[in-house]
Amino acid sequence: MKYIIRDNQAGFVLKNGVFQKMITAGTYHFSKMAGYTVAVQEMLGEMDYLEVPYQVLAKDAAFLNATVHTEIPDGFAGFIYMNGKLTSFATRKEYVFWNVFDKYEVRTVPMTETVIGAEMTKQMLSLVPARLYTEVSVGEGEVGLVYYDNVMQKPLHKGVYRFWNYCHTVSCCVLDMRQKELDIAGQEILTKDKIGIRMNVACMYKIRDAVEFVSTISDLKGQLYPAVQLVIREIVGNYRLDEILEAKEQISGEIYEALKRKEEMFCVNFLTAGIKDIILPGEIREIMNSVLVAEKAAQANVIARREEVASTRSLLNTAKLMDENQTLYRLKELEYLEKICEKVGEISVNGSMGIVEQLGKMMGQGSAEKLRKI
Repeated sequence: MKYIIRDNQAGFVLKNGVFQKMITAGTYHFSKMAGYTVAVQEMLGEMDYLEVPYQVLAKDAAFLNATVHTEIPDGFAGFIYMNGKLTSFATRKEYVFWNVFDKYEVRTVPMTETVIGAEMTKQMLSLVPARLYTEVSVGEGEVGLVYYDNVMQKPLHKGVYRFWNYCHTVSCCVLDMRQKELDIAGQEILTKDKIGIRMNVACMYKIRDAVEFVSTISDLKGQLYPAVQLVIREIVGNYRLDEILEAKEQISGEIYEALKRKEEMFCVNFLTAGIKDIILPGEIREIMNSVLVAEKAAQANVIARREEVASTRSLLNTAKLMDENQTLYRLKELEYLEKICEKVGEISVNGSMGIVEQLGKMMGQGSAEKLRKI
């Protein structure tokens, strides 16, 4: 039988199923009657002719010259390069590539060192299955805690870290060490005088030590929130409503001091704490508004009475001065006469007396003399 092998092909000659040799480009004749068969394959990419074991094929010199064989040891990751360019991640332990038209290479990286070294580029990591490694990203103000088989390692600071999951099962926990705000909103409290109020309280805190924190606290907000609630109830419940409204800053200071005493319990540092709002029931609010209006009205009344007394005292002093000094009295008369004349549109004079004599007659002779001088 005639076989034509092209330039990009190779033929595997078998006799009665036993590999004989590999043939390249050319024309060949083999007798089927003699038990010969030829399997033809293109010499591109990975060789997938698996009917004959590699160890048998490797005995043929032509096959060895045309292929490259790679085995990836245990504990290593393999990366396949074609013509010097990274193409894929090796998912098997053994590869055979045609090395005629394209040049293939498999580079290995050890996974026995848990920390992934600088030889692993971002491009290489993008091809590695996620199950084979763990990436930990620690941001500004954060601390990363890494565990090998549940055993804590050295804390990590700002940066990106990657670990192989080959020798150890790697897990991580990233804690935000920056200050945070805890709001206790709408907290219902019964005051000492049995009045129900609602209160909004805010506090600032930050985690003190990351290692101590994870070994002590499982759910910070779930435990911290009720603890702050109890502190607020305990302190505010000892005050009457009037005292709460008057001593808001003092009570805020007491809440802060009480929280500072609980820092060891929660592995945090409290930075601030204080009352934001006090919300009164509707009927209490109406009563207090009425009291406020009454107080302001009383204050206004007192001020009005004080001004009346001052005005009366001033009038009395003026009257005494005018009684003691007739000239001052006459000048005051002239002052009021001037004010009256400013409001008069016209003046009618009757009889033979002039206007000055008539005004003087109304006010007295002394005034007439002063009017003539004016």
